[in-house]
Amino acid sequence: MDEQALADIANGLYAVPLEDFVTARTAAAKEAAGQDKELGTAVKALPKPSVAAWAVNMLALHQPDVLAGLADLGARMRDAQASLDAPALRELGRERRAMLSAAVDTVRTVVQEKGRAISDTIANDVEETLRALTADEGAAAAVRSGRLLKTLSADGVSAADLEGAVAVPAAPPARTPAPAREKKQRTTTARTSQPKAAKPRLEAVRQAPPRPVSLPALEKAKTALAEAQEEEARTSGLAQELQEQVDETQSEIAALVEETAELRNRLKSAEEQLDRARKRLAATAAEAKQAARAADKAGRTAMLAQERVLRLGNTRG
Repeated sequence: MDEQALADIANGLYAVPLEDFVTARTAAAKEAAGQDKELGTAVKALPKPSVAAWAVNMLALHQPDVLAGLADLGARMRDAQASLDAPALRELGRERRAMLSAAVDTVRTVVQEKGRAISDTIANDVEETLRALTADEGAAAAVRSGRLLKTLSADGVSAADLEGAVAVPAAPPARTPAPAREKKQRTTTARTSQPKAAKPRLEAVRQAPPRPVSLPALEKAKTALAEAQEEEARTSGLAQELQEQVDETQSEIAALVEETAELRNRLKSAEEQLDRARKRLAATAAEAKQAARAADKAGRTAMLAQERVLRLGNTRG
């Protein structure tokens, strides 16, 4: 099977609107199977990404500089952690919060341009994935691939779980089409330079041996303290935001309960009025029938009386 062909097809599929993915995959698999049955089977097996993963893929394809900035920030944070620079870690933590917030806003914009909106829950998953990018090099490679399948999580201590996280993980990252001038420059550069063959980033990161760490206990404790303080600030902010959402939801529920009670009272009153109207209708209908019978009887009586008058008048004559 042509692995590069599979990668090219995957890059195209993970760039389409999420609601079109299954249709596009079916069409691509059918076309590929016409040339290579094994390739067609592989294309058909490409998983559909989660909503959050798709949103991150849109960011990777259309605003790659945002991810590059976050990746650079992650490298600086790892350097600060390696040098036990607690003040730098705190400052970088504040910078990361600001960059993540801006990145999520950018994701919302990019996704809206694709005719879709993401909920706050999905936005939180996107932010968690982008935070993992800054904490783990493997997660960074996965996010920047443009073929992410699920959300990621990494805290800087435990590595992100990349099992099944990326479609065609051995392929290079997808890229949006470059302008003609940029393509020409790339071609010229490629002809004049021969870069060393490199492993795909995901594989290279995963196979890289961990850095040896030999730090005094006190310095380790200081670093852990700085990270804990940063996490405390982040979670406190998140807790406050969630509490505000709770308060808002409770107010909304209270208003809806009040409105529901009012509607129930109105419904009860309407039902009582309906019942009274039905009773009046039944009584009036009965009276109408009785009056009709009486009118009919009176009509017959009048007719008999008129006939008697006529007979008596004829007799006298």
